[in-house]
Amino acid sequence: MRIVQIIDSLETGGAERMAINYANALSEKVEFSGLIATRKEGLLLDYLDEKVAYLFLKKKSSIDPKALSRIISYLKGNKVEIIHAHSSSFFIAALAKIFIPKIKIIWHDHFGISQDLDSRKNLILKIASFLFLGIISVNDYLKKWALDYLHCPNVTYFPNFILESIDSSSNFKLKGIEGKRIICVANLRPQKNHELLINGAQMLHQKFPEWSFHLIGKDFYDDYSKNLVKKVNDLQLTEAVFFYGEMNNTQNLLKQSEIAVLTSRSEGLPLAVLEYGLSSLPVVATDVGEVKKIIQSQQEGLLIESNNLEQFVKAVEYLIEQEETRKIIGKKLFSLVEQNFSEKSILNGYIAWLESLTTFA
Repeated sequence: MRIVQIIDSLETGGAERMAINYANALSEKVEFSGLIATRKEGLLLDYLDEKVAYLFLKKKSSIDPKALSRIISYLKGNKVEIIHAHSSSFFIAALAKIFIPKIKIIWHDHFGISQDLDSRKNLILKIASFLFLGIISVNDYLKKWALDYLHCPNVTYFPNFILESIDSSSNFKLKGIEGKRIICVANLRPQKNHELLINGAQMLHQKFPEWSFHLIGKDFYDDYSKNLVKKVNDLQLTEAVFFYGEMNNTQNLLKQSEIAVLTSRSEGLPLAVLEYGLSSLPVVATDVGEVKKIIQSQQEGLLIESNNLEQFVKAVEYLIEQEETRKIIGKKLFSLVEQNFSEKSILNGYIAWLESLTTFA
């Protein structure tokens, strides 16, 4: 089997991480594993296995003849059989198939706002779906949406999975006091609801002034992120809430932390929570999307209602005060993630599904 992953960028988002994860994991399982970044490179390029055949397409517009020529040459030269297109990269995959009719397209839907699918319309995607051999949805909501809206009957659900990160040689140290750090890994987007985190930090800082919050994630320098920084300044939390931007040594940063949080208003199946589990961290997260498939009970973490400040503060306060409980919860989450969301647990099913589709295609 010869498979290539296509993704628009290699910045530190969930879809981008999964493209890297699939490319790396498949390099040990199939005859050929490749990865194409269409528009931007990014920090995740450092995590790509050397066995993966990589191409940066330098695509400059939706229909870029030079980029299309480069991808066709790559696909033919490497005798690629299956394109695994992530998110919006389905478009160039569909264009490539027009020139290489035998190639098969799998589309991977990573749409994060799965609570608002009624308003999700994409005519170009709907038309392109006639060319898809199969669709992977990262949660059950997206699977139902694909079956109802798109023109591809072969829709399956595979949860995101996590790979052990390459141990970073970085000596970067988080600010704050060792043993009293709370971390959040989430790009600065409105759906991640960092306002809840900052409001909670203000209340918790009054009772636990030595504890600090550390926000890891891409800053888009838009009104949302500017308002977050202003809020921290206005609340005089500059020594309690720290912004670091996009970083490529997440596992190293998690190891420097005691508690992890995710305050999103909406999610699919968040890789951040899987990363927290891989680092055996106790977690406070909002009960949105598929988070409950990871944190299944209070043994694996603490779930709160979306945007519920009181519950957030109480949950974090509980973990701050209960050191032994923190360790027990972290170990339980690690076991669950390793058993259900590791490379081995997902990839065998993925390959079997592809084989079932391609046998009669």
